[in-house]
Amino acid sequence: MSARLLLAIVFVLLALPARAHKPSDSYLTLVTDGMAIDAQWDIALRDLDFAIGLDTNGDAEITWGELRARHEEIAAYALPRLAISTEGRACPATLTQHLVDDHTDGAYAVLRFRAECGGPFRVLHLRYGLFFDLDPQHKGLLRLEYQGKSTTAIFGTEKASQEFSLAAPSRLTQFIDYVGEGVWHIWIGFDHILFLVALLLPAVAYRFRQEWRPVDAFRPAFWNVFGIVTAFTVAHSITLTLATLGVVNLPSRLVESVIAASVVIAALNNLYPIFSERRWMMAFAFGLVHGFGFASVLADLGLPSDALVLALVGFNAGVELGQLAIVAAFLPLAYALRRTGLYRHLLLTGGSLLIALLAGIWLAERAFDLALLPS
Repeated sequence: MSARLLLAIVFVLLALPARAHKPSDSYLTLVTDGMAIDAQWDIALRDLDFAIGLDTNGDAEITWGELRARHEEIAAYALPRLAISTEGRACPATLTQHLVDDHTDGAYAVLRFRAECGGPFRVLHLRYGLFFDLDPQHKGLLRLEYQGKSTTAIFGTEKASQEFSLAAPSRLTQFIDYVGEGVWHIWIGFDHILFLVALLLPAVAYRFRQEWRPVDAFRPAFWNVFGIVTAFTVAHSITLTLATLGVVNLPSRLVESVIAASVVIAALNNLYPIFSERRWMMAFAFGLVHGFGFASVLADLGLPSDALVLALVGFNAGVELGQLAIVAAFLPLAYALRRTGLYRHLLLTGGSLLIALLAGIWLAERAFDLALLPS
Protein backbone atom coordinates (compact mmCIF):
# COMPACT_ATOMS: atom_id res chain seq x y z
CA MET A 1 0.00 0.00 0.00
CA SER A 2 2.82 2.43 0.88
CA ALA A 3 4.52 1.68 -2.42
CA ARG A 4 1.36 2.34 -4.40
CA LEU A 5 0.67 5.57 -2.52
CA LEU A 6 4.18 6.92 -3.01
CA LEU A 7 4.20 5.92 -6.67
CA ALA A 8 0.87 7.68 -7.11
CA ILE A 9 2.16 10.88 -5.47
CA VAL A 10 5.38 10.93 -7.50
CA PHE A 11 3.73 10.14 -10.83
CA VAL A 12 0.99 12.70 -10.25
CA LEU A 13 3.64 15.32 -9.55
CA LEU A 14 5.57 14.29 -12.64
CA ALA A 15 2.48 14.15 -14.82
CA LEU A 16 1.17 17.58 -13.81
CA PRO A 17 3.72 19.77 -15.59
CA ALA A 18 2.98 18.92 -19.21
CA ARG A 19 4.11 22.43 -20.09
CA ALA A 20 6.59 24.94 -18.79
CA HIS A 21 4.08 27.68 -18.06
CA LYS A 22 1.56 27.85 -15.28
CA PRO A 23 -2.00 26.62 -15.82
CA SER A 24 -4.89 28.71 -17.05
CA ASP A 25 -5.66 31.87 -15.08
CA SER A 26 -7.40 35.13 -15.93
CA TYR A 27 -7.13 38.40 -14.02
CA LEU A 28 -10.27 40.45 -13.36
CA THR A 29 -10.09 43.89 -11.75
CA LEU A 30 -13.30 45.69 -10.79
CA VAL A 31 -13.25 49.29 -9.56
CA THR A 32 -16.55 50.63 -8.26
CA ASP A 33 -17.92 53.80 -6.72
CA GLY A 34 -21.04 52.02 -5.47
CA MET A 35 -23.04 53.04 -8.55
CA ALA A 36 -21.23 51.57 -11.56
CA ILE A 37 -18.22 49.35 -12.22
CA ASP A 38 -15.17 49.95 -14.38
CA ALA A 39 -13.47 46.67 -15.17
CA GLN A 40 -10.39 45.20 -16.79
CA TRP A 41 -10.19 41.52 -17.70
CA ASP A 42 -6.85 40.00 -18.76
CA ILE A 43 -7.25 36.66 -20.57
CA ALA A 44 -4.35 34.57 -21.85
CA LEU A 45 -4.10 34.46 -25.64
CA ARG A 46 -3.16 30.77 -25.52
CA ASP A 47 -6.46 30.02 -23.76
CA LEU A 48 -8.48 32.10 -26.19
CA ASP A 49 -6.71 30.44 -29.09
CA PHE A 50 -7.72 27.05 -27.76
CA ALA A 51 -11.31 28.19 -27.26
CA ILE A 52 -12.03 30.13 -30.45
CA GLY A 53 -8.90 29.80 -32.63
CA LEU A 54 -6.92 33.04 -32.93
CA ASP A 55 -3.98 31.65 -34.93
CA THR A 56 -5.68 31.73 -38.33
CA ASN A 57 -2.61 30.85 -40.42
CA GLY A 58 -1.47 28.04 -38.13
CA ASP A 59 2.11 29.31 -37.66
CA ALA A 60 1.97 28.98 -33.84
CA GLU A 61 2.25 32.77 -33.49
CA ILE A 62 -0.64 35.12 -32.72
CA THR A 63 -0.05 38.48 -34.37
CA TRP A 64 -1.70 41.78 -33.53
CA GLY A 65 -3.52 41.61 -36.86
CA GLU A 66 -4.96 38.19 -36.04
CA LEU A 67 -5.98 39.39 -32.60
CA ARG A 68 -7.55 42.61 -33.86
CA ALA A 69 -9.57 40.70 -36.46
CA ARG A 70 -11.16 38.63 -33.67
CA HIS A 71 -11.92 41.39 -31.17
CA GLU A 72 -15.67 41.07 -31.56
CA GLU A 73 -15.53 37.28 -31.23
CA ILE A 74 -13.36 37.52 -28.11
CA ALA A 75 -15.81 39.91 -26.47
CA ALA A 76 -18.79 37.79 -27.56
CA TYR A 77 -17.12 34.72 -26.07
CA ALA A 78 -15.90 36.21 -22.78
CA LEU A 79 -18.44 38.78 -21.59
CA PRO A 80 -21.46 36.42 -21.42
CA ARG A 81 -19.36 34.20 -19.15
CA LEU A 82 -19.25 36.86 -16.46
CA ALA A 83 -22.56 37.85 -14.85
CA ILE A 84 -22.59 40.88 -12.54
CA SER A 85 -25.60 41.78 -10.42
CA THR A 86 -26.37 43.85 -7.36
CA GLU A 87 -29.23 43.24 -4.93
CA GLY A 88 -31.50 41.75 -7.58
CA ARG A 89 -30.47 44.09 -10.43
CA ALA A 90 -28.37 42.95 -13.37
CA CYS A 91 -25.37 45.12 -14.34
CA PRO A 92 -25.01 44.81 -18.13
CA ALA A 93 -21.45 45.27 -19.40
CA THR A 94 -20.46 47.57 -22.26
CA LEU A 95 -17.07 47.01 -23.83
CA THR A 96 -14.95 50.18 -23.98
CA GLN A 97 -11.49 49.09 -25.15
CA HIS A 98 -9.40 46.18 -26.47
CA LEU A 99 -5.71 46.02 -25.53
CA VAL A 100 -2.95 43.45 -25.26
CA ASP A 101 -0.51 43.08 -22.37
CA ASP A 102 2.34 40.80 -21.30
CA HIS A 103 2.27 38.79 -18.09
CA THR A 104 5.03 36.60 -16.75
CA ASP A 105 3.67 33.60 -18.66
CA GLY A 106 2.90 35.22 -22.01
CA ALA A 107 0.62 37.64 -23.84
CA TYR A 108 -2.91 38.43 -22.67
CA ALA A 109 -5.89 40.04 -24.35
CA VAL A 110 -7.19 42.91 -22.23
CA LEU A 111 -10.90 43.71 -22.22
CA ARG A 112 -11.96 46.96 -20.59
CA PHE A 113 -15.66 47.43 -19.95
CA ARG A 114 -18.14 49.36 -17.84
CA ALA A 115 -21.10 47.83 -16.02
CA GLU A 116 -24.03 50.08 -15.08
CA CYS A 117 -26.09 48.83 -12.15
CA GLY A 118 -29.02 51.27 -12.27
CA GLY A 119 -28.58 52.70 -8.80
CA PRO A 120 -26.47 52.59 -5.64
CA PHE A 121 -25.54 49.23 -4.14
CA ARG A 122 -23.62 47.76 -1.20
CA VAL A 123 -23.44 44.11 -2.22
CA LEU A 124 -22.05 42.75 -5.48
CA HIS A 125 -22.76 39.27 -6.87
CA LEU A 126 -20.51 37.69 -9.52
CA ARG A 127 -20.98 34.48 -11.49
CA TYR A 128 -17.84 33.46 -13.38
CA GLY A 129 -17.81 30.78 -16.09
CA LEU A 130 -14.85 31.43 -18.41
CA PHE A 131 -13.25 28.27 -19.86
CA PHE A 132 -14.78 25.96 -17.25
CA ASP A 133 -16.29 23.81 -20.01
CA LEU A 134 -12.86 23.44 -21.63
CA ASP A 135 -10.55 23.41 -18.60
CA PRO A 136 -12.03 22.57 -15.17
CA GLN A 137 -8.73 23.68 -13.58
CA HIS A 138 -9.05 27.24 -14.87
CA LYS A 139 -9.11 29.96 -12.19
CA GLY A 140 -10.35 33.53 -12.29
CA LEU A 141 -8.38 35.85 -10.00
CA LEU A 142 -10.43 38.85 -8.85
CA ARG A 143 -9.42 42.15 -7.30
CA LEU A 144 -12.35 44.36 -6.27
CA GLU A 145 -11.56 47.97 -5.34
CA TYR A 146 -13.88 50.36 -3.51
CA GLN A 147 -12.83 53.64 -1.88
CA GLY A 148 -9.17 52.65 -1.92
CA LYS A 149 -9.81 49.27 -0.27
CA SER A 150 -9.16 45.97 -2.05
CA THR A 151 -10.83 42.58 -1.80
CA THR A 152 -9.45 39.51 -3.57
CA ALA A 153 -11.00 36.19 -4.51
CA ILE A 154 -10.42 33.14 -6.68
CA PHE A 155 -13.15 31.72 -8.92
CA GLY A 156 -13.10 28.03 -9.86
CA THR A 157 -15.57 25.39 -10.88
CA GLU A 158 -16.29 24.73 -7.22
CA LYS A 159 -16.74 28.47 -6.45
CA ALA A 160 -18.19 29.94 -9.63
CA SER A 161 -20.62 32.27 -7.84
CA GLN A 162 -19.55 34.59 -5.04
CA GLU A 163 -20.97 37.61 -3.23
CA PHE A 164 -18.98 40.62 -2.02
CA SER A 165 -19.86 43.39 0.39
CA LEU A 166 -18.47 46.85 -0.34
CA ALA A 167 -17.83 47.29 3.35
CA ALA A 168 -14.11 47.35 4.02
CA PRO A 169 -12.87 43.76 4.34
CA SER A 170 -11.39 42.77 7.67
CA ARG A 171 -7.64 42.34 7.94
CA LEU A 172 -8.18 38.71 8.87
CA THR A 173 -10.25 38.10 5.73
CA GLN A 174 -7.59 39.70 3.52
CA PHE A 175 -4.87 37.66 5.20
CA ILE A 176 -6.79 34.39 4.72
CA ASP A 177 -7.45 35.27 1.07
CA TYR A 178 -3.75 35.71 0.36
CA VAL A 179 -2.85 32.56 2.31
CA GLY A 180 -5.21 30.65 0.02
CA GLU A 181 -3.65 32.20 -3.05
CA GLY A 182 -0.17 31.28 -1.83
CA VAL A 183 -1.20 27.65 -1.32
CA TRP A 184 -2.83 27.54 -4.75
CA HIS A 185 0.15 29.05 -6.53
CA ILE A 186 2.74 26.73 -5.04
CA TRP A 187 0.57 23.85 -6.23
CA ILE A 188 0.42 25.19 -9.77
CA GLY A 189 4.10 26.23 -9.73
CA PHE A 190 5.24 22.92 -11.15
CA ASP A 191 8.87 23.97 -11.51
CA HIS A 192 8.98 24.91 -7.80
CA ILE A 193 7.37 21.59 -6.86
CA LEU A 194 9.80 19.52 -8.93
CA PHE A 195 12.78 21.42 -7.50
CA LEU A 196 11.59 20.52 -4.02
CA VAL A 197 10.86 16.90 -5.00
CA ALA A 198 14.32 16.54 -6.56
CA LEU A 199 15.89 17.72 -3.30
CA LEU A 200 13.70 15.42 -1.21
CA LEU A 201 14.17 12.20 -3.20
CA PRO A 202 17.52 11.29 -1.54
CA ALA A 203 16.48 12.55 1.91
CA VAL A 204 15.97 8.99 3.22
CA ALA A 205 19.36 7.81 1.95
CA TYR A 206 23.04 8.59 2.34
CA ARG A 207 25.92 8.30 -0.11
CA PHE A 208 28.44 5.48 0.47
CA ARG A 209 30.97 4.18 -2.10
CA GLN A 210 29.25 5.91 -4.99
CA GLU A 211 25.77 4.58 -4.25
CA TRP A 212 22.77 5.59 -2.22
CA ARG A 213 22.06 3.52 0.89
CA PRO A 214 19.00 3.76 3.14
CA VAL A 215 19.25 5.60 6.43
CA ASP A 216 18.81 3.45 9.55
CA ALA A 217 16.46 5.79 11.41
CA PHE A 218 13.84 8.44 10.72
CA ARG A 219 15.58 11.15 12.75
CA PRO A 220 18.44 11.89 10.31
CA ALA A 221 16.01 11.87 7.39
CA PHE A 222 13.76 14.33 9.20
CA TRP A 223 16.59 16.75 9.99
CA ASN A 224 17.88 16.44 6.44
CA VAL A 225 14.47 17.49 5.12
CA PHE A 226 14.14 20.18 7.81
CA GLY A 227 17.41 21.78 6.71
CA ILE A 228 16.46 21.71 3.02
CA VAL A 229 12.98 23.13 3.50
CA THR A 230 14.17 25.78 5.97
CA ALA A 231 16.96 26.95 3.66
CA PHE A 232 14.59 27.11 0.68
CA THR A 233 11.96 28.97 2.73
CA VAL A 234 14.37 31.55 4.14
CA ALA A 235 15.94 32.19 0.73
CA HIS A 236 12.78 32.64 -1.28
CA SER A 237 11.18 34.70 1.50
CA ILE A 238 14.08 37.16 1.27
CA THR A 239 13.83 37.73 -2.46
CA LEU A 240 10.02 37.57 -2.51
CA THR A 241 10.00 40.44 -0.02
CA LEU A 242 12.68 42.46 -1.80
CA ALA A 243 11.04 42.07 -5.21
CA THR A 244 7.52 42.81 -3.93
CA LEU A 245 8.71 45.99 -2.23
CA GLY A 246 10.52 47.02 -5.41
CA VAL A 247 14.01 46.92 -3.88
CA VAL A 248 15.39 44.37 -6.38
CA ASN A 249 13.95 43.30 -9.70
CA LEU A 250 15.29 40.88 -12.30
CA PRO A 251 14.11 40.21 -15.88
CA SER A 252 11.35 37.60 -15.91
CA ARG A 253 12.96 35.57 -18.71
CA LEU A 254 16.24 35.33 -16.77
CA VAL A 255 14.45 34.31 -13.56
CA GLU A 256 12.33 31.64 -15.25
CA SER A 257 15.36 30.23 -17.10
CA VAL A 258 17.44 29.98 -13.91
CA ILE A 259 14.52 28.34 -12.09
CA ALA A 260 14.37 25.67 -14.81
CA ALA A 261 18.16 25.26 -14.60
CA SER A 262 17.89 24.81 -10.82
CA VAL A 263 15.51 21.89 -11.31
CA VAL A 264 17.92 20.26 -13.79
CA ILE A 265 20.88 20.67 -11.42
CA ALA A 266 18.97 19.40 -8.37
CA ALA A 267 17.84 16.29 -10.27
CA LEU A 268 21.27 15.56 -11.78
CA ASN A 269 22.83 15.99 -8.34
CA ASN A 270 20.95 12.84 -7.30
CA LEU A 271 22.70 10.91 -10.07
CA TYR A 272 26.14 12.53 -9.92
CA PRO A 273 26.29 14.06 -6.42
CA ILE A 274 28.21 17.22 -5.74
CA PHE A 275 26.11 18.30 -2.75
CA SER A 276 25.26 14.84 -1.42
CA GLU A 277 25.30 15.86 2.25
CA ARG A 278 24.69 19.62 2.01
CA ARG A 279 21.76 19.93 -0.30
CA TRP A 280 20.46 22.71 1.94
CA MET A 281 23.16 24.92 0.39
CA MET A 282 21.72 24.26 -3.07
CA ALA A 283 18.21 24.85 -1.70
CA PHE A 284 19.26 28.23 -0.32
CA ALA A 285 21.20 29.40 -3.39
CA PHE A 286 18.48 28.55 -5.88
CA GLY A 287 15.73 29.47 -3.43
CA LEU A 288 16.82 33.09 -3.83
CA VAL A 289 15.92 32.87 -7.53
CA HIS A 290 12.66 31.00 -6.89
CA GLY A 291 11.62 33.92 -4.66
CA PHE A 292 11.64 36.22 -7.70
CA GLY A 293 9.34 33.74 -9.44
CA PHE A 294 6.87 33.85 -6.55
CA ALA A 295 7.07 37.66 -6.59
CA SER A 296 5.99 37.77 -10.25
CA VAL A 297 2.90 35.72 -9.36
CA LEU A 298 2.08 38.02 -6.46
CA ALA A 299 2.50 41.05 -8.74
CA ASP A 300 0.07 39.52 -11.25
CA LEU A 301 -2.50 39.15 -8.46
CA GLY A 302 -2.34 42.85 -7.73
CA LEU A 303 -1.28 44.06 -4.31
CA PRO A 304 -3.59 46.19 -2.16
CA SER A 305 -1.79 49.43 -1.36
CA ASP A 306 -3.56 49.62 1.99
CA ALA A 307 -2.48 46.15 3.09
CA LEU A 308 0.79 45.45 1.29
CA VAL A 309 2.59 43.82 4.21
CA LEU A 310 -0.47 41.77 5.13
CA ALA A 311 -0.78 40.45 1.56
CA LEU A 312 2.94 39.67 1.38
CA VAL A 313 2.99 37.79 4.69
CA GLY A 314 -0.23 35.92 3.88
CA PHE A 315 0.92 34.87 0.42
CA ASN A 316 4.29 33.69 1.74
CA ALA A 317 2.58 31.77 4.56
CA GLY A 318 0.40 30.06 1.96
CA VAL A 319 3.44 29.06 -0.06
CA GLU A 320 4.98 27.52 3.06
CA LEU A 321 1.79 25.62 3.87
CA GLY A 322 1.75 24.25 0.32
CA GLN A 323 5.35 23.13 0.68
CA LEU A 324 4.68 21.47 4.02
CA ALA A 325 1.79 19.55 2.50
CA ILE A 326 4.16 18.12 -0.12
CA VAL A 327 6.73 17.18 2.51
CA ALA A 328 4.12 15.68 4.86
CA ALA A 329 2.80 13.46 2.07
CA PHE A 330 6.19 12.47 0.68
CA LEU A 331 8.57 11.89 3.60
CA PRO A 332 6.76 9.15 5.60
CA LEU A 333 6.12 7.07 2.49
CA ALA A 334 9.65 7.55 1.20
CA TYR A 335 11.00 6.44 4.57
CA ALA A 336 8.81 3.33 4.53
CA LEU A 337 10.12 2.36 1.07
CA ARG A 338 13.74 3.45 1.47
CA ARG A 339 15.16 -0.11 1.56
CA THR A 340 13.35 -1.32 -1.55
CA GLY A 341 14.70 -1.49 -5.07
CA LEU A 342 11.53 0.27 -6.15
CA TYR A 343 12.61 3.38 -4.30
CA ARG A 344 16.31 3.34 -5.17
CA HIS A 345 15.98 2.48 -8.84
CA LEU A 346 12.56 3.57 -10.04
CA LEU A 347 11.87 6.60 -7.86
CA LEU A 348 15.29 7.99 -6.93
CA THR A 349 17.17 7.21 -10.15
CA GLY A 350 14.34 7.07 -12.66
CA GLY A 351 12.43 9.95 -11.11
CA SER A 352 15.53 12.16 -11.10
CA LEU A 353 16.22 11.36 -14.76
CA LEU A 354 12.65 12.22 -15.72
CA ILE A 355 12.71 15.48 -13.75
CA ALA A 356 16.03 16.49 -15.33
CA LEU A 357 14.71 15.74 -18.82
CA LEU A 358 11.51 17.71 -18.36
CA ALA A 359 13.26 20.67 -16.73
CA GLY A 360 15.86 20.63 -19.51
CA ILE A 361 13.06 21.12 -22.04
CA TRP A 362 11.69 23.99 -19.92
CA LEU A 363 15.16 25.55 -19.85
CA ALA A 364 15.44 25.44 -23.64
CA GLU A 365 11.94 26.90 -24.01
CA ARG A 366 12.55 29.75 -21.61
CA ALA A 367 16.11 30.61 -22.58
CA PHE A 368 15.56 30.54 -26.35
CA ASP A 369 11.83 31.41 -26.50
CA LEU A 370 10.84 28.08 -28.02
CA ALA A 371 7.64 26.03 -27.83
CA LEU A 372 8.73 22.41 -27.48
CA LEU A 373 5.86 21.14 -25.31
CA PRO A 374 2.16 21.57 -26.02
CA SER A 375 0.61 24.61 -24.35
